[in-house]
Amino acid sequence: MRLPDLSAARLLIVGDVMLDRYWFGDVARISPEAPVPVVRIGRSEERPGGAANVARNVAALGARASLLSVVGDDEAGQSLQHLLATSGIDVSLHVDPAISTTVKLRVIGRQQQLLRIDFETWPSHEVLRAKLVEFSARVADCDAVILSDYGKGGLTHIGEMIRLANAAGKQVLVDPKGDDFSKYAGATVVTPNRAELRAVVGRWHDEDELACKAAALREQLQLAALLVTRSEEGMSLFHESGLIHEKAVAREVFDVSGAGDTVIATLAVTLACGAGWPQAVHAANVAAGLVVGKLGTAVVGGDELAAALK
Repeated sequence: MRLPDLSAARLLIVGDVMLDRYWFGDVARISPEAPVPVVRIGRSEERPGGAANVARNVAALGARASLLSVVGDDEAGQSLQHLLATSGIDVSLHVDPAISTTVKLRVIGRQQQLLRIDFETWPSHEVLRAKLVEFSARVADCDAVILSDYGKGGLTHIGEMIRLANAAGKQVLVDPKGDDFSKYAGATVVTPNRAELRAVVGRWHDEDELACKAAALREQLQLAALLVTRSEEGMSLFHESGLIHEKAVAREVFDVSGAGDTVIATLAVTLACGAGWPQAVHAANVAAGLVVGKLGTAVVGGDELAAALK
């Protein structure tokens, strides 16, 4: 399958950004204080995470990415700004002095994640309102909008953002969080993983029941489509014309963190370039297979994806 010209796409990414920190070390013994491994840290690394990783994936595919979010007035926020400064992304991070920038600290020993520590606070109302004003000014200049919800408070006004994007005639893709999807009503497509969908519609016993539950949710939220990422079962797109299912790409899974970012970025870019659902879902599935073979929050490049699609 040949990809369209991805460089023509303009994406506006809005949501919760975070700083992903990694501490790498060796494990040689168990602590005498508790039955836990002692990790001797040898090096550290920082990467943009959350919505920032979605924007990185969009840019890596060759499309034009604009990122709109909130950070704290702190060292982590400054690090995130610095990391994104050379990314080729049009970055607008509103600074909220009342919060701490969201940080996910992962401790890695022998190529295994041993521990994750999260630091987070919700943004203030005033900063979120200013971000909404900027969104309304920017939405006309993009082809599609990605709303990346990590449940950190950055998308408090998501319903209004969806309304504004629809009024401007833009496709809206939502990576959801939580057990209440009503706030995503009116989006073009919502992309829950298997566990996220189960939390909303309950368990299903077979594919027919899954299709019924997906159709009911899609109708309730007035979505054009619902894309369910299903880990080793691949991914399934439910839309008004039926079902598109992609089997999982058979690759060694190294790290699934950030895979959803790659999926929604690839789906959005290909749709923004005029691809149909079958082509966009296939590209997103192949990209997901590539990124899970990489450590941590990672990206898939346009050339890399094109080669894998041949």
